Amino acid sequence: MPQNTLKPLFESFAGQPLAQMQELPTSGSHRRYFRLSGGNVTVMGVIGTSLEENRAFIELARHFRSRKLNVPEVYAVSEDGLAYLQEDLGDQVLFDAVAQGREKGVYSADEIDLLRRTVAQLPRIQFLGGAGLDWSVCFPQEAFDARMVDFDLNYFKYCFLKATGIEFNEIQLQEDFEKFKADLLLDDDNTFLYRDFQARNVMIKDGEPWFIDFQGGRRGPIYYDVASFIWQARSRYPEALREDLIKTYLEALQQFKQVDEAAFRSRLRLFVLFRTLQVLGAYGFRGYFEKKPHFIASVPYALQNLRSLLRTPFTRYPYLNAVLQEMAVKPELNVVQEDHRLQVKIYSFAYKKGIPADTTGNGGGYVFDCRSVNNPGKYEYYRQFNGMDAEVIKFLEDDGEVLAFLESVYKLVDAHVQRFIERKFTNLQVCFGCTGGQHRSAYCAEHLASHLAQKFNIKIVVAHRELGMEKML
Repeated sequence: MPQNTLKPLFESFAGQPLAQMQELPTSGSHRRYFRLSGGNVTVMGVIGTSLEENRAFIELARHFRSRKLNVPEVYAVSEDGLAYLQEDLGDQVLFDAVAQGREKGVYSADEIDLLRRTVAQLPRIQFLGGAGLDWSVCFPQEAFDARMVDFDLNYFKYCFLKATGIEFNEIQLQEDFEKFKADLLLDDDNTFLYRDFQARNVMIKDGEPWFIDFQGGRRGPIYYDVASFIWQARSRYPEALREDLIKTYLEALQQFKQVDEAAFRSRLRLFVLFRTLQVLGAYGFRGYFEKKPHFIASVPYALQNLRSLLRTPFTRYPYLNAVLQEMAVKPELNVVQEDHRLQVKIYSFAYKKGIPADTTGNGGGYVFDCRSVNNPGKYEYYRQFNGMDAEVIKFLEDDGEVLAFLESVYKLVDAHVQRFIERKFTNLQVCFGCTGGQHRSAYCAEHLASHLAQKFNIKIVVAHRELGMEKML
């Protein structure tokens, strides 16, 4: 039980009794994350199932901190190594912070600024993170090598090509794969390859990017992570923004390495192709074998990236190029599937500015009045914070009123969501109102969103009207 594992670890580290433990939603990870608080201390507690993976994260985090990189500090580790405490970086994920741009395909100046800041930090992770690192701590292997390339190319071949019924000559394809693999392995720099460098693994704290979930990293070429981030299929970065981010990366890279830009772009293009094939393999496995429609819906976006790449043919791999050309224009693979899951939109608001209107035209849903809960806004100190800040969370949870309030809310909304799913409805609205729309209502909106995300396969939008914030879960 998490309580039995994390409670003594927290109390030994903090020197104070554990007051609250809240499990946080994850994106398919087998690790479980908890926000633990007691007294004036708030930390993240993590429980994993792989000792080697935990060890990799802990050792990498400690090394990166010694290099002054923006990663969470590890405070304490259990005796069996399966649980640890780390710094709480808050709740703002880059993926959510740029959600509006991703959905619209047009990114705002603020979103672009966050993306630039993130990409500018990547060379620091690659070079400073790799300097002096004991690569033996990396899991499951120390370096990007031939086996890793083979695994990912076979993943694409068997989980995407065969799953979608695309015919190919296996011998001819393998011959091109061998040449492709040799080209990918030409680099042997002593740099850190993050492996999963993407917007879900970047937290925004005080306006700056901080980095998490790097436990799968290893020694490898710098191009891989640039390709992973800038060509992430669902991000829908316009060509001009991609070019902007490449230039931002190259400018930051000059601090560590003199680069021939033409040679860099030529190498990067190979890794964009490799990463695209790898992603299609993952989408094929998750979508066609595990029957998860979200991944099938992502295929057209990856194929859009592929078509852009193929404007200049990969003449060194003629058979692979021909297979990809056929695949990229296959009509049935390029249909963007509509997401018919129920969407729950959760608002926080101030009553004096009126109840949020239902823009779906459905009407209905819930409006909960949070003003019965003790108000931190009546104290000058708390007016600088909102319901997502640790200070307000502690204030609200210390007397337990808000927790009892939410337990009642959960029962009502859970029943409503379950029935709407059964009836194939598409929209439900839940609003939390308080005096200023800043503390109690924002706290309740966030916690209901987290609760529903853990329990149901639905779309969730959280809109803090008075704070001017909106995100998708």
